[in-house]
Amino acid sequence: MGTFEIRGGNKLKGEITPQGAKNEALQVLNAVLLTPEKVIISNLPDIIDVNKLINLLQALGVKVEKLDKGKYSFQADEVDVDYMLTEEFKEKGGGLRGSIMIVGPLLGRFGKGYIPKPGGDKIGRRRLDTHFLGFQKLGADFNYDRETHFYKVDGTKLKGCYMLLDEASVTGTANIVMTAVLAEGTTTIYNAACEPYLQQLCKMLNSMGAKIKGVGSNLLTIEGVKELKGCEHRVLPDMIEIGSFIGLAAMTQSEITIKDVSYDNLGQIPSVFRRLGIKLERRGDDIYIPSQEHYEIDSFIDGSIMTISDAPWPGFTPDLLSIILVVATQAKGSVLVHQKMFESRLFFTDKLIEMGAKIILCDPHRASVIGMDRTSALKGITMTSPDIRAGVSLLIAALSADGVSTIKNIEQIDRGYENIELRLNNLGADIRRV
Repeated sequence: MGTFEIRGGNKLKGEITPQGAKNEALQVLNAVLLTPEKVIISNLPDIIDVNKLINLLQALGVKVEKLDKGKYSFQADEVDVDYMLTEEFKEKGGGLRGSIMIVGPLLGRFGKGYIPKPGGDKIGRRRLDTHFLGFQKLGADFNYDRETHFYKVDGTKLKGCYMLLDEASVTGTANIVMTAVLAEGTTTIYNAACEPYLQQLCKMLNSMGAKIKGVGSNLLTIEGVKELKGCEHRVLPDMIEIGSFIGLAAMTQSEITIKDVSYDNLGQIPSVFRRLGIKLERRGDDIYIPSQEHYEIDSFIDGSIMTISDAPWPGFTPDLLSIILVVATQAKGSVLVHQKMFESRLFFTDKLIEMGAKIILCDPHRASVIGMDRTSALKGITMTSPDIRAGVSLLIAALSADGVSTIKNIEQIDRGYENIELRLNNLGADIRRV
């Protein structure tokens, strides 16, 4: 189990470029299974979750060639569908949350798809009902073995239909869309997720010959086609990493420029950080954050305490609430952080409290943060990363703290952030991988 040793208190300075988006990569990589032709994807992040999925595709028989840093070609012309029934597949598929999106493309193209219960973050229940209810509405038969936690979906004559999703699940929408593009007839999906990475998937599929309308809205109309062709696709920069760097700059009083952020796809992220009092400036497609000694949390118009909560796009992404919570610990003022989607994501606050932060964990979904306005610095401690986003939040806290901090289980951070210690050390951080 890897460990970071961090000496905090350094002000950082310089430019940093965000990696390709993890959540988009896990969608578009599965889409290569929809065609026997070659698909080229660039700006893929070199992180554990993406590399695991590429390895899983190779095991299924997809030909993979690395063309350049972050650029690969994929050709799924000899897919071994029976591999999905092997113990090896169950082990590999069960270790990765994004593996669930392998089912839709295989069901759409080959008439069957199997997957073990996916792994990933320990952030609470992440049910899969939306995926399989969508498959059933398209005409597939679904079976779940409760003893082995193995999902099976079969359906050779899928037909388009109208469906109203029970929740705007991003991975659920992606899975259903990748199935419906090869189904007979027209599929209408209402309450579809519409975040930028799902839009990217739809644009990629359209470039492959799919017929998807309503991209960017919560109402998608898909006219099924008989086959898809190859394409080239570039992954967007990772908005979660961009938000992490904004929070890092504020906490460490650093002057940082984040390059090539695809600003128009960031949604509410810049405005939410501004409501915490953080100054940031758009310069072309870059974000410039000046060094700030103090930042003050805004309040609502009626004077009530600021509440920051997550919501389906175009609401604020749940993946950045951990960062918001950490940044608020050194702000002037108070904020209520409301994590609606997952019930275990705020439990890392006990580490921040041990570091000296003033936080009241109201319940599994809400935490009240009383900002200290730098009157008392956080103190370095030894802690363990519970999930990707909490891990980076603790890393940011450690970089701002007095003394030495140790973060264990950094494989969780490596799942979502590429060479994070090397990139931050280039800005002046002091992080050692032990």
